[in-house]
Amino acid sequence: MKRRKKQGMTMEGLRMVAGRFKVLSDATRLRILQSLEEGRKSVTEITEEVESTQPNVSKHLKTLQEAGLVGREQEGNVVYYSIADDQVFALCDLVCASLEEHIERQAGALPGRGVGRES
Repeated sequence: MKRRKKQGMTMEGLRMVAGRFKVLSDATRLRILQSLEEGRKSVTEITEEVESTQPNVSKHLKTLQEAGLVGREQEGNVVYYSIADDQVFALCDLVCASLEEHIERQAGALPGRGVGRES
């Protein structure tokens, strides 16, 4: 894979990148994004899917909204959330592919697991 070189990023730019990664560093927030990949959902639906409490999910949704990753719509007494930045899934796919390669390399380094060896 070809790397794009980011030359001369300012400290402010680096802080923004670090902030985005910080938002994505929580497993509950990743589960929420995964849930919303299927489409718009209410807070109650998200809470049930991620098996958490409503206050905890609401806290994470606020963080995701402030980061511009999810959008919020209120209809009467019900609040719905949806994905606002689809690029988050491309980033997650990239990280997952990298992890998969890393795990495969580690597994190949184990005795009896290398290429051409029998288990």
